[in-house]
Amino acid sequence: MSIDARQESDLQNLQQIVAGLTEGVILIDPDQTLRWANDAALRAHGVHAIEELGHDVTEYRHRFHLHYRNKTTINHGQYPIDRVVAGETFAEVIVEVTPDGADEAKWVHQVRSMVMTDEDGGPERLVLIVQDVSDRFEAEDRFEQTFNANPAPALICRLADQRFIKVNKGFLDLTGFECNEVIGRTVYEIDLFNGADQRDVAKQCLHGGVTIPQMEAELGMSGGGTRLVIIAGQPIELDDQDCMLFTLADLERRRLAETALVHSEERFDRTFQMAPAAMMITSRENLNLIDINPAFEQLTGYDQDATTDQCAAKLDLWETAALRRSIEAELHSNGNIANRDARLRGRDGALIDCLGV
Repeated sequence: MSIDARQESDLQNLQQIVAGLTEGVILIDPDQTLRWANDAALRAHGVHAIEELGHDVTEYRHRFHLHYRNKTTINHGQYPIDRVVAGETFAEVIVEVTPDGADEAKWVHQVRSMVMTDEDGGPERLVLIVQDVSDRFEAEDRFEQTFNANPAPALICRLADQRFIKVNKGFLDLTGFECNEVIGRTVYEIDLFNGADQRDVAKQCLHGGVTIPQMEAELGMSGGGTRLVIIAGQPIELDDQDCMLFTLADLERRRLAETALVHSEERFDRTFQMAPAAMMITSRENLNLIDINPAFEQLTGYDQDATTDQCAAKLDLWETAALRRSIEAELHSNGNIANRDARLRGRDGALIDCLGV
C-alpha cells in the first residue's frame, strides 16, 4: 500500500471514530484546506455540508465572525482555526460565533485543538474540536440578569477559598459597600454571620458545601454599625466552580418597629398606672378584666388579684344588670362608650357615681 493510500485509509478510520461524537470535529490539512467535519461540527455552525464551512481557513473566516465573550473582536490570525493551523495546541477557548450577514452572535463555542503528527514529527492532520455551549451560556446569562436585577441582597462566594465572586446591587444598597470592596474578600472578612446564634452551624455548612439554614445575623455596614438581617445559603455551580449563593432579607425595620412597640407599651403602662382617673382594661370579646390601675383599686376597693380573669358581671360592678347589659351592648356595637353616666358598685357594696369614657 502506498503512503497516500495508507494516509487515506487512516483518515477514513479516523472519520468513522469521530463521526458519532457529541463534540464537533473539523479536520484541516496543513495547506489550510478544510478536509472533513462531523455532523456535530456542522450543526454547531448551522450548516449541512463541509463546503458551507468554507473551502479553507480563509473562507471560514469570511463566513463566520468571532468575538470573545466580552465582545472583543477576534482578528484574523487569532481565530482558533488560525492558531491550530499554526501548530498551536490550546484548550477551551470560548468564542461567540456570528454568521456572515447576521447582526448578532448565534452560537457560543468552546474550542480546543489537536495536532496529529506524521512519522517525522511534522503536522499531518490538524484538528479543531468544537462544542456548542450556547444553551449553557444562555442559562448563565439569564441567571446573571436575574441575580443583578433582584432587589433582594445577594452574594456568591467560591467554596474553594470562600471568596466572593459576585455581589448584586441589592447588597451594595443595603450595606453601602462598593463592589470592589466586596469582590475578592472572604465570607469572614465581610462577616455575614456576625452575631448569629447558629454561627458554628453556618461555618460547618459552608465548609461542607451544603445548604445553610435561615438565621438572623448582625450584618456590618460600610460606614460602621450593624443591621439586623436574615441570611441563608444555597450551594450552586457557577462557571464550573462550586459556589455558595447567599440571600439576605433586611429585618431592621421589623426590629425598629418592635423597639418602638416596646417603648410605646412602656409609655402606655406608665401612663395607665399613674393616671389619677380610675381605669380598667377588658378583653373585647367577653369583657374579662385584664388590668386595673391603682386609682381604680382605690375607688372600688378591688385589687389586681380579685379582678384577674373576672368579668364585670361576676364582680357585680354595675348598679343594675340592665345598666351592665346596656354598656356591654354599646361597647360591642361602637367599640367605646363616651361620656356615659353610670354607677359602679364597690367591693363593699357602696354605690359610686362615675362618668364612663
